[in-house]
Amino acid sequence: MPSSTTAVPVPSPGPGLGIAQELLERNRQWATAMKEQDPEFFSRLSRGQSPRFLWIGCSDSRVPADTITGTKPGEIFIHRNIANTVVHTDLNLLSVLAYAVDVLNVEHVIVCGHAECGGVRAAMSQQDFGQLNHWLRNIKDVYAAHYEELQAISTLPEREYRLIELNAIEQVKKLAATAIVQRAWAARRGPWLHAWVYRLEDGLLHEVQTIAPGSPVPAPYALNL
Repeated sequence: MPSSTTAVPVPSPGPGLGIAQELLERNRQWATAMKEQDPEFFSRLSRGQSPRFLWIGCSDSRVPADTITGTKPGEIFIHRNIANTVVHTDLNLLSVLAYAVDVLNVEHVIVCGHAECGGVRAAMSQQDFGQLNHWLRNIKDVYAAHYEELQAISTLPEREYRLIELNAIEQVKKLAATAIVQRAWAARRGPWLHAWVYRLEDGLLHEVQTIAPGSPVPAPYALNL
């Protein structure tokens, strides 16, 4: 029997579709401009990457890693999630970390939090966020561990900002406790670990913690390498 095909209807342009098409047009304009500025730009990118940095940042759309650091495509390997959190059961993050550390041999891993973080703000509340509650529990644990310090801060905005700093610090400590990082430290004395916070009000990054390669890891987390 002859086969028949059913035509797939093409959606009529609506407000939502128009916005998406606008992004495609912006992409074409950007690609054209890049080739005009640097005819070899895309051919260099296609030959591979050798970034020196792994960036673990928040998914917040206001904190694009390459833009705020003034870097170009290929210079930073990026992983993002809600509130820049390192969870030891998160195979997505661990896979990114392993590839960055073991294959790309990055020299620095940066955990970057940011002011006005919705994830941190949600974790400080008593509101029920449904499925998101499971993820926020990781940040609530940081809140609980530093509860007395945080409650001693008189204003809510200052308390929230301090928890953003403490959350970034706790996440780099968790990175130091991973087998991936500990093995790399033993093999090549790298990478450095950094906790940064980005301030939306002035666009500046601030370093709040640095852990050097080979730093002591608390006994319960140390591997028998």
